[in-house]
Amino acid sequence: MVAYNKVIDYGGISMQSRRFLTVREREIFELLIKNNDTDEIAEKLGISSKTVRNHISNVIQKLGVKGRSQAILELIKMKELELKQDRR
Repeated sequence: MVAYNKVIDYGGISMQSRRFLTVREREIFELLIKNNDTDEIAEKLGISSKTVRNHISNVIQKLGVKGRSQAILELIKMKELELKQDRR
């Protein structure tokens, strides 16, 4: 797995990178955990289904896992995503 919380030194100023996912990857995975499928996500974000699949594939590859479900579990473990209960 790729280190997602590394310290970067910029000329004496240390900055800790906080995020593993890009903003778009985060949007897509937040919609995935709300049971949206690829086409629904594409429509909501105004992008193509192929682009959604590419983002999902990129995250799966970064994490070194085999599928969406494993990616979601890893992202939750990493505290990149959290499950929120709908209050009705």
